[in-house]
Amino acid sequence: MRQAFRVGNHLPMLLLAALACGLGWRNIAGALPAGTPIGDLFFPDPTNTAAMLAHYTMLPRIAIALLAGAALGMAGAILQRVLRNPLAEPATLGISAGSHVAMAATSIFWPAVAIVAREWIALLGAGAALLTILALSWRRNLSPVTVILAGLIVSLYCGAAAAVLTLFNHDLLIGLFLWGAGYLDQQDWSGVTFLIPRLAACFVVAGLLVRPLALLALEDDSARGLGISPVAIRLIALTVAGALTAFVTAVVGVISFVGLAAPALSRSAGARTTGGYLFSAALIGALLLTATDQIVQSLPTTYRLFPTGAVTAMLGAPLLFFMIPRLRSVTPPAQDTSGIRSRLNNPFATLAALAALTAVVLWLCMALGEGPNGWGIATGERFVNLLDWRLPRVVAAFAGGAMLAFAGAILQRLTGNPLASPEVLGVSSGAMLGVITLMLSVAAPTRGMQIAAGALGAFVVLSIMLSLARRHSYGGEQLLLIGIALGSVSGFVMAVLMAAQDPRLSQLLTWLSGSTYQVSLTEAGTAAGILGVSLAAIPVTRRWLELFPLGNATATSLGVPVPLARGILFSLAALLTAGATILIGPLSFCGLMGPHLARLAGFVRAGTQMTAAVLFGGLILLVADWLGRNIIFPFQIPAGLLATMIGGPFLLYLIGRRR
Repeated sequence: MRQAFRVGNHLPMLLLAALACGLGWRNIAGALPAGTPIGDLFFPDPTNTAAMLAHYTMLPRIAIALLAGAALGMAGAILQRVLRNPLAEPATLGISAGSHVAMAATSIFWPAVAIVAREWIALLGAGAALLTILALSWRRNLSPVTVILAGLIVSLYCGAAAAVLTLFNHDLLIGLFLWGAGYLDQQDWSGVTFLIPRLAACFVVAGLLVRPLALLALEDDSARGLGISPVAIRLIALTVAGALTAFVTAVVGVISFVGLAAPALSRSAGARTTGGYLFSAALIGALLLTATDQIVQSLPTTYRLFPTGAVTAMLGAPLLFFMIPRLRSVTPPAQDTSGIRSRLNNPFATLAALAALTAVVLWLCMALGEGPNGWGIATGERFVNLLDWRLPRVVAAFAGGAMLAFAGAILQRLTGNPLASPEVLGVSSGAMLGVITLMLSVAAPTRGMQIAAGALGAFVVLSIMLSLARRHSYGGEQLLLIGIALGSVSGFVMAVLMAAQDPRLSQLLTWLSGSTYQVSLTEAGTAAGILGVSLAAIPVTRRWLELFPLGNATATSLGVPVPLARGILFSLAALLTAGATILIGPLSFCGLMGPHLARLAGFVRAGTQMTAAVLFGGLILLVADWLGRNIIFPFQIPAGLLATMIGGPFLLYLIGRRR
């Protein structure tokens, strides 16, 4: 029985190996004429065109897939171990996002440089992102929570900057879409020769880190007592993970999901020692990316536009679903309060002041703005006339940001994970898939049809998540991983649309960026009503959210009905996320930033912290929407992108000031 269990645990790895080897041999054999000696594949005759193509395109592509997958799997395993967070992955450090925004800016402003120095530009952007994170985290001795927050915000900020460039320069970045989707096409062995020595050096350093990483799983004081410096080990480990990601991104572009799925599959397969964990994560990553790429090459020529980096999620997600019930939990870092200023003596007075500020900002956003005659404050009859235009957007922006921040506060307290946010839950992805399906199937979709399609997609994902939340084998970590896996499906669809240059992409990009352009007063009022009803749950759920960060065992011993409470809280977070997403698109950042701003402001108890998070989240998106309407008048910038562009540096500034 024990042996059968072990075989079952390693079934995904065996399946990936069989797929990679079987399809790889089939694709190579199909490209060569019958009777071609195997030696011609490695030492081709220049007169044999098929053998030359196989040697210079197919073989280096297999080598690139193996190297890139192993590097990303290793990087994800290192990050999850050193940051003590099961949701950490290469994207956590913003390395890929830094490369992407550097490539986008260079392609627009210095296209000649982008052509001849692509790898070095990507490495420069990745290095800048990593150095920013290390600088912001240094005062906190590279503590896991600080590194996670700084990395995630840098990633979101770079992603938003790239999205703004894409939105306004869509036609100039067609080549970047292919690179950003993770294409593995090779024309020679230059990419392989670029990666091998650099990745080999990183793997050697990672091997030397095995024992220190094992000790780093302990508390910092215990690790120091055993003779290691936690700060030095974290610095070296983060640098190695960042270098692995940067080298891969420079050669083949952005490949997501491998760095998250490979370590998770390694843990669920029973990897116990740190060395075994790193090795198996690298092996699974290599097999996952190679098997996916061979599947893509097995498709008919018409469908080979599918980017391998995005398709990887389509293969990895089912494997992750299969293995999640077997996943051993990794204790995430507790919410870090040591760097927060002293707890507020009178949080209710501060909340009242914050609410008064919110009312003033709401009025200013409706009265103050730029028009054909310049800036002005509307009063009297002019103010009343402008309400038809501005009131729906103001209400929708505040309600959308507040709902996402509320959902983020619930998820972060429920799971004890600072990476938890509404986007991770998967409901936004369900709504996105619903809207994408509608746009691809209906010639002229109306606003009502978009809302209905988004609601249907969100409801399907919500039903899946809630049915799993009621099972004892699914805790917060498992549910968040499922949400990420579901989100990877929508990411695949978007990557294919961008690579194929679908003409409906511009409209879709505007909605995805978090736009309040088309919101009606009825829709805004409905969102405000949902927010108001949801706020009534704070007194009811406050005690649960105070106890959940202490662990399920402690919460149960203190009388919390854990399965029921978890289901209710996940339902509330999912409904809030679905409401905001259907209203103004799958916004990002507000759900992450609102709770952290509340924590940094000194709100510690669950009730006041959630209320403050709601106000902060609403204010972030409200101000972003107002700026988006006026900053480049008469043109507009979507509120979701601007919220990230403005809010990201502000939160980084607050994190950098923490002592």
